[in-house]
Amino acid sequence: MNLIYFAVIGIIAGWLAGQIMKGAGFGLIGNLVVGVIGAVVGGWLFGAVGLSAYGTLGAIVMAVVGACALLFVVGLLKKA
Repeated sequence: MNLIYFAVIGIIAGWLAGQIMKGAGFGLIGNLVVGVIGAVVGGWLFGAVGLSAYGTLGAIVMAVVGACALLFVVGLLKKA
């Protein structure tokens, strides 16, 4: 059940990150995949700076931050 919860949070985060990072998205499916990967990146980023997120809303915020960071870095690499 935790895997399904993680995937749903990642999908929501990918969609939100795609809306926030206009022009840096990769289409609907691409952004959803980025959201799932961004959830992992967000967890790492929050842990690196000593922050923690609790509950569903906290998990979504953490995943969105990670997905936006991932979209930003991938966008930079795509331009280079």
